[in-house]
Amino acid sequence: MISGKRILIVGGGIGGMAAAIRLGELGGKVTLIDIDPEWRVYGAGITITGPTLRAYRRLGLLDAIKEEGAIAKGSTIFRYDGLRLQQLDEPALEEGLPATGGIMRPKLHRIMQARVKALDTDIRLGLSVSALENRDDGVNVTFTDGTQERFDLVVGADSIYSAVRRMAFPHMAEAQPTGQGCWRVSMKRPPTLESGEIYLGHRYPAGINRCAQDMVYLWMLTPHEHREAHFTDEELFTRLQDNMADFGGNIAWVRENMTRNDWINYRPLAAALQPGPWHMGHIVLLGDAVHATTPHMASGAGMAVESALVLAEELDRADTVEDGLVAYEARRYERCRHVVETSIAVGKMQLAGDPPESIGAALGAGLHRLADDY
Repeated sequence: MISGKRILIVGGGIGGMAAAIRLGELGGKVTLIDIDPEWRVYGAGITITGPTLRAYRRLGLLDAIKEEGAIAKGSTIFRYDGLRLQQLDEPALEEGLPATGGIMRPKLHRIMQARVKALDTDIRLGLSVSALENRDDGVNVTFTDGTQERFDLVVGADSIYSAVRRMAFPHMAEAQPTGQGCWRVSMKRPPTLESGEIYLGHRYPAGINRCAQDMVYLWMLTPHEHREAHFTDEELFTRLQDNMADFGGNIAWVRENMTRNDWINYRPLAAALQPGPWHMGHIVLLGDAVHATTPHMASGAGMAVESALVLAEELDRADTVEDGLVAYEARRYERCRHVVETSIAVGKMQLAGDPPESIGAALGAGLHRLADDY
């Protein structure tokens, strides 16, 4: 049913690119637009859990990710002062599939961008949509440059701040703050670090994950404090160092060895599982536009890629676009709900100061549920 259909994907992030790849492979005539004229991505490393690696394997990109990133057998939970507590229960899902891994986000985007381009996708940059009109047989789209076109399907994969959602889904609302903010720094690897490490028992939970042979990124979650202005570069550096003052282990090594040339970022966290329906006529949402989550389960990217694969599968086997979109939501809703609600719940446990063992158990149980195939 996909072959020959004109499909517009709004948003060139992970979810949008995954959809462009799979729908293009199935014969769709895909147009991908992104608001950034340079199609750039910013950010530190990204953790890739077993379920996410499984999704990337099915997208045909696992080998490239393993080559450009780093893989591991699992992660270890430490007390904030460096005392080892337990191994995080991260099951290996398939033969030959690593339990977990990481990669620098710009490298991941370049891998996916190369595959999108290889499929002769119509890529238009510096462009978004300004109006959408559902018709019986498709969608009339008005672009921000004033041009208009008709598409058989429009996929809104345009981030947590989705313009497609605001235009076409009046029953949905903006993502809500969770009360936490996330600090990140990308830098060289501590000499003794081989796999992911999570540090709990402090009011600021933190962790380190490898994302290349000699690179890691550190994350730290703190209660969010509202500010009128963004942190300056100097404030980012000194505040993050101060936040790590009580820590031992490799976080202490990061504190003593990070420099002002390392990439440091802070952002408040927000999340939302949008109510159904996730489609209106021939317009559908996926990724952060409809199931935005926090980083606690390291599954935001994985859910976006899975959603793209399921969308393509259900459209390909359906008799009509409507039937395919209904089946897509039916398969994805509960799985995405689990990720969003578990991640929010773990964040609340952290803010409440729950013991490390309880938080580790909640994370392990959440990851085990994701081991089931999507």
